[in-house]
Amino acid sequence: MKYNLSEITDLIKDRRTIYPEQYTSRQVQKEQVEKILNNAIWAPTHGNTQPWRFQVFMSEESREELSRLLGTLYVEKIPSEKQNSMKLAKIISRPLKSSVVVAIIMKRDETEKIAEIEEIEAVACAVQNMHLTCTAYGIGGFWATPKMINFTEFKDFLKIGEKDKCLGLFYMGYPDIEWPKAHRKPLEYVTEWK
Repeated sequence: MKYNLSEITDLIKDRRTIYPEQYTSRQVQKEQVEKILNNAIWAPTHGNTQPWRFQVFMSEESREELSRLLGTLYVEKIPSEKQNSMKLAKIISRPLKSSVVVAIIMKRDETEKIAEIEEIEAVACAVQNMHLTCTAYGIGGFWATPKMINFTEFKDFLKIGEKDKCLGLFYMGYPDIEWPKAHRKPLEYVTEWK
């Protein structure tokens, strides 16, 4: 066997969503973020279009700017009857409670030779690589997809193209909790052999 399969299996099974509210003030280092993103870019990509793009918010100033924009867009764009003060507080506080926030972007191939869904799937695979690498470091990760990322103002903030999409914000930080446990349905519940 080329790799230790039991360690790989343990890593995959250990991956968890850990929310920014559960992070300590310990900072994730730039070298770690570089390794996380370098592992991300080895995701499968149809036609080798490599559609992933990342914008990293590490400085306190950049995370504060992101927080302000998310809060402003929530208040201005979400109908008042659908707004929730607790949700708004989370949206504003999460970039500030995180050590790092990465905007996950799908850069649409100009030739559009690959279907958009396949480009989105490639970026999702890149995020899985990020999350697994975070798990290996003992860093908590949370992939969030708040509605605000779909607004033109947010795309303008990221300076991305008209056909590009922000597929979410990936929050990182060291957990202040015991690493969570989880379970999955057994294989026989989700698999049909032919």
